[in-house]
Amino acid sequence: MAAFSISSATICRTTSSSSSSLSLSSKQFVLPMRCFPQRPYRSRFPKIVAFTSNDIKVGSNIEVDGAPWKVIEFLHVKPGKGAAFVRTKMRNYVTGNTVEKTFRAGSSIDEANVYKEIKQYTYKDGAQFVFMDLNTYEEIRLNESDVGDRTKWLKEGMDCNLLFWNGKIIDFELPITVKLTVVDVDPGLKGDTAQDFLTFIVSLLLLWECLVFPLQYWSSGSKPATLDTGAVVNVPLFVNVGDEILVDTRTGEYMSRA
Repeated sequence: MAAFSISSATICRTTSSSSSSLSLSSKQFVLPMRCFPQRPYRSRFPKIVAFTSNDIKVGSNIEVDGAPWKVIEFLHVKPGKGAAFVRTKMRNYVTGNTVEKTFRAGSSIDEANVYKEIKQYTYKDGAQFVFMDLNTYEEIRLNESDVGDRTKWLKEGMDCNLLFWNGKIIDFELPITVKLTVVDVDPGLKGDTAQDFLTFIVSLLLLWECLVFPLQYWSSGSKPATLDTGAVVNVPLFVNVGDEILVDTRTGEYMSRA
């Protein structure tokens, strides 16, 4: 038979064959824990960085006096005396006016939320140019005053960027390079000899130059050409009617044959 003896500090158990003792300490028992390095707290929200005049660059969209502007030119100026400043040249998206404005260096500026969407020019309806969203098939119309002289590069089926601000269309951008077809060219070497003797002499001189310096003449000479959109550009002498050419819409200059 086993006998148990209990005290406040020790419990002893004895048996006939063997004896064992189990000691329970009154001290607090603490389990060992593994320590991990503390991780920095990360917010679930992105950090918002204020836009200042020091961030201005060409192409920046800023909001001044409640209107969207595009920075065309800028210059950071740090005079020997006085505070630094940023001199800019800006174009108003809505009115098209261009102004010069100076900002104090480091001053806060409202950044205009201008975004682009690709739309395809489909056709002209009277005095309006119709663009279509190829995903929703929604039509957007621009007036001739909105397009301006850029209509001479606009061709049906061309993808353009429409610029939006506060839910309104404020501008549109043509592709930098467009492919157009030559529909008419100035003969260049032909002159009306019957009516103008001077023209005949000039034509002979040009022909002589062509024969003596053929490579230099054909590479450096140019002639006006009318394109299928109505635009007129200067093209090399080897370009003929029916040729497709590439034109830079920013400068209106011939680039190469397509």
